[in-house]
Amino acid sequence: MDGRLDYWQAPDRWPLRRYRLGDGTRGRMLLLNGRGDMIEKYLEVIQHWAGRGWAVTAFDWRGQGGSGRLTEDSMTGHIEDFGQWIADLDAFAAEWRAEGNGPTAMVAHSMGGHLMLRALAEGMAAPDAAVAVAPMLGVHSAPLPQWLAVGIAELMCRLGFAGRQAWTQQEESERQKQMRRKRLTHDPARYADELWWRDHSREIALGPPSWNWVRQALASTRALEENDALDRLAVPLLILAARDDALVSTPVIRRIAARIPHAELHVYGPEAAHEILRELDPVRLDALARIDAFLDENAR
Repeated sequence: MDGRLDYWQAPDRWPLRRYRLGDGTRGRMLLLNGRGDMIEKYLEVIQHWAGRGWAVTAFDWRGQGGSGRLTEDSMTGHIEDFGQWIADLDAFAAEWRAEGNGPTAMVAHSMGGHLMLRALAEGMAAPDAAVAVAPMLGVHSAPLPQWLAVGIAELMCRLGFAGRQAWTQQEESERQKQMRRKRLTHDPARYADELWWRDHSREIALGPPSWNWVRQALASTRALEENDALDRLAVPLLILAARDDALVSTPVIRRIAARIPHAELHVYGPEAAHEILRELDPVRLDALARIDAFLDENAR
């Protein structure tokens, strides 16, 4: 199968890097990645769904991957307002939806899951079925309590550090690499794959988020949980989560899943870290089987 890599222009002419693969005999799927991700991390699952007949479209969020940067430091993941990403998603999804007929599905990981659910709660037209994998519905701020994390982020932004990295990431530190891998996946080969892309395509690599990203993430997740539109979402939704996720709050995921009328939730145990679709095969293949069965039932 031959994929197509190009750029889609947002309404303000900002170029978002886009990748498409698959003939669409089964339907059309929009894949939304997480903070700091790039399309290349998901080529394996894109190939899987394209092989099942989905026409899969993925893109890099504004400010990361191959979609440019929003600060002078190319390794800082920054955004002024999460609302910009919602506007990008609304416009991108509207054009994607108009490209053809047949069943539609959205599959979103981590920050992408948050943005998908926020956009749906704010009125974006729903696909036939949606899947959120380890969605960032709450930020895991431990050992700091949430109120203190909010206060620190607000203070750092007021002090003029809004565009600075919220923490350091020593690229050459093997200890930091191993600590990061354990937060993401138990699979050293798939983690090494990400590092290969980062090392060989530095223009798509990204490091820690900015302080303003942290402030925005805490505010946006809190606002979404307080939005009663979640109680009225009509889209069939599958949520996959990891009990021991060190990046997003699984208790918040459980609370929100219980409110959404047509949501199904499966929580993995210690066998899964944050990147469920990039885990060791026993978890990854189970997740793909659950997603495929859900889409077969709901996106027809």
